Amino acid sequence: MKLPPLKALPVFESVARLNSFSLAAEELAVSQSAVSHQIKQLETYLGERLFWRSGRTLTLTDEGRQYLDAISSALLQIERASEQLLGHEESRLRLSVFSSFAVRWLVPRLPELKRLQPQVDLALEMSTENPQLSDRVADCFITVNKGSPAYSYELLYVERLFPVCSQDYWMRIRRHLGRENPEDEALPISCDAISEFPLLSTHSIFDKAAGDWQAWFREVGEVIPEKAKIQHFSHMLLALEAARFHQGIALTNDYMLSTRSDSEDFVRLPCHSVMTGDSFYFAWKTSRRGERGLQLLRRWLVDEAIQSGLRGDELPVT
Repeated sequence: MKLPPLKALPVFESVARLNSFSLAAEELAVSQSAVSHQIKQLETYLGERLFWRSGRTLTLTDEGRQYLDAISSALLQIERASEQLLGHEESRLRLSVFSSFAVRWLVPRLPELKRLQPQVDLALEMSTENPQLSDRVADCFITVNKGSPAYSYELLYVERLFPVCSQDYWMRIRRHLGRENPEDEALPISCDAISEFPLLSTHSIFDKAAGDWQAWFREVGEVIPEKAKIQHFSHMLLALEAARFHQGIALTNDYMLSTRSDSEDFVRLPCHSVMTGDSFYFAWKTSRRGERGLQLLRRWLVDEAIQSGLRGDELPVT
């Protein structure tokens, strides 16, 4: 078996990750010329150019990117295997996760993870869009994208949206509708009645203005009335904050209101819900399935999703 120059592999990974020969040299505590020599040696062995250099700009070639994806996993497995053999039980993992899921669901639960699995050292990488599934980005992901056949996926949540408002705003709605008796609180509210109040819309859910409310009205065969006043927000976190401060009615999902101390500030209105078509998965590279840290994190996430009501044996009922 003819192997590539093994000393060059961590050098290549460092240069590609830092996008710099000088920063890689500093990280590895060697000279920049030594880094250049190792990269040249590797390119000669492979017969392929790994980087394009233009002045101070450094970019991976297509071949370099493919090679990085292939060896990153192998280098990480070597590191993990060495740590286990040396008796180092701590598992350092980078988890890429959507900002709203992290802030409203995951971060409040991290002390419990630390208590149950103290050997898992978790670093969060925040993402606003679906990240590329790659070891270069993170060790594991919470994503709605199942596009990579190299990864395994565990379902955590099937997303649905439902209308909420603040406690004070709910009292205003009830007075407006003439439903101040406690027994009237659970009576369904019509779409037409909902449209009499400001609708707080999140653009990013369906990537179009008022797309979330359009889908909610369409679920029962209706359209947003022309009289409706819509206030637009780029992110659900912003729309939910506006609702908390009595500015109208927002559409939100289960994990945004799951076991947060301020969840009691909100009231879920007695209306229908709508499925967004997105499912949230925990994703990890199949070739790394034997790593203890990944499996501990996977089992903990699934248990928490079940206990918090995000995941059950059946899809959420609308």
